[in-house]
Amino acid sequence: MTGARGHRRPGAAATAAVLCAVTAAGLYGCSGSGPSEPRPTPTPTPAPTTPPAGTSPLTGLPARSGPVLAVKIDNVPAARPHTGLTGADLVYVEQVESGQTRLMAVYSSRTPELVGPVRSARESDLALLRQFGSPVLAYSGAQSALTPLLKAAPLHLVSEGTTPGAFLRDPARSAPHNLYLRPARALAAAPNATHAKDIGFRFGAAPQGGEPVNSRTVRFPAVRYTFTWAPAAKAWHVAMDGRPDGPLAPATVVVQHITVRSSRFHDFLGAVSPYSVTTGSGTAEVLRDGRAYPARWSRPDADRGTAFTTPAGAPLNFAPGQVWVLLTGTR
Repeated sequence: MTGARGHRRPGAAATAAVLCAVTAAGLYGCSGSGPSEPRPTPTPTPAPTTPPAGTSPLTGLPARSGPVLAVKIDNVPAARPHTGLTGADLVYVEQVESGQTRLMAVYSSRTPELVGPVRSARESDLALLRQFGSPVLAYSGAQSALTPLLKAAPLHLVSEGTTPGAFLRDPARSAPHNLYLRPARALAAAPNATHAKDIGFRFGAAPQGGEPVNSRTVRFPAVRYTFTWAPAAKAWHVAMDGRPDGPLAPATVVVQHITVRSSRFHDFLGAVSPYSVTTGSGTAEVLRDGRAYPARWSRPDADRGTAFTTPAGAPLNFAPGQVWVLLTGTR
């Protein structure tokens, strides 16, 4: 079947997914800046502000208060086009084995009927998700060494093995790229999930300056993302490895330069699992309104959100709408 906006919609027939392995050693106390940058003077974190009532702290748009659902999404070529990404408030891009990337789509303001293809969790997810409180994490499984840490984390876990009714398989796609999530059922299984809260984003008028850009390409070792400004839509059209992925159009794109280090863990093929360090401070680039702005990021610890500022330390506003954050160690 075909889903809305030209995406393929999966058919029925759920099967059990196998829980894989990774551990979260080194999760706490990590910090880092851009890989080739000298260590800068820490930028003070701006005082938090409370978004106006009825406004999403994740998009800056009018929205109901809703629980946070994070979904791990496959992103190898065989997994594209994706389903349900246009409904996400926030999309993180993380590096995984062999230089590939995986997406973490975060939902709160609205939830699409289906999301996917869904894939497995990684060590880096534990620190990244702590800023949301106790969200729902929907994933296909995890390496056996990581499973105890996932269960001990402040997460409401939803996998095909624990909540089979929240998933379905697409018979038109081959495994493992055929598992899809029904978000409404995932949220129903976790009624106590934390609602969206301030994670450091600020929305409003653009800062002064910036470089006019029509297009920006961000490269990971085995994947490239190109964001092309569309003035009529006031958003960035997204292409992956040179091919557009449906109607994806974030209002703000953040290229966050982080430390990506090797972990002690690997996948079943022996490829080392990278660990994305999302605490500490470093440099970034913020794309909005057809311009690129140099920025700095600061996240003192995993329980806090990430503040993005100008190089001078003033809060750097995002454009209201969907936000993409690319966690890249490349420049």
